[in-house]
Amino acid sequence: MDLLDDNFLVKEPKNNCEIYFFDIETAPNLAHVWGVWQQNVGANQVLQDGYVLCWAAKWDKQPEIFFSSVHSATRKKMLQEIWNLLDEADIVVHYNGIKFDIPWLNGEFISEGLTPPSPYKQVDLMRVVKSKFRFARNTLAYVSVKLGLGQKVKHQGHELWIKCMADDTEAWAEMEKYNRQDVVLTESLYDRL
Repeated sequence: MDLLDDNFLVKEPKNNCEIYFFDIETAPNLAHVWGVWQQNVGANQVLQDGYVLCWAAKWDKQPEIFFSSVHSATRKKMLQEIWNLLDEADIVVHYNGIKFDIPWLNGEFISEGLTPPSPYKQVDLMRVVKSKFRFARNTLAYVSVKLGLGQKVKHQGHELWIKCMADDTEAWAEMEKYNRQDVVLTESLYDRL
């Protein structure tokens, strides 16, 4: 199935095809560094590797948005839940997922002893936007507003991730809203394209 064509973007999938939209949020690596500009951080300077903090996902044309996090579940359970959804999907739709979300998840899966999910096709809307259109910026935030699809949830920036890593309950509520809205925007952009 060709998911990109010259008449724009995504051809309608076959009937009974399971399409799944998702987005992940990750914790940054923590490291000792001597500077902040063009640093080469050695492996022995890394105190803690980044990891998947949470994910949000939904099935095409279904209202329910699923969410799981290291705050609300064990790491293993959170990863198993998204693995189950990916394993069931025929097509996964994401924004910059080929370069970011999928490799992160695959690394987490293998670390937890999970096999790869069943094969699925991917629609990376960032690649679609970059290859077919010219916008001033290619971010989900910019393209969504430009096309009148809505906005990302405004938040406090990097501090939100730090607070979530410290297990701050209020920060987690904000992160969940943020992550869920990204999935809503991804589905809206897919439908528009």
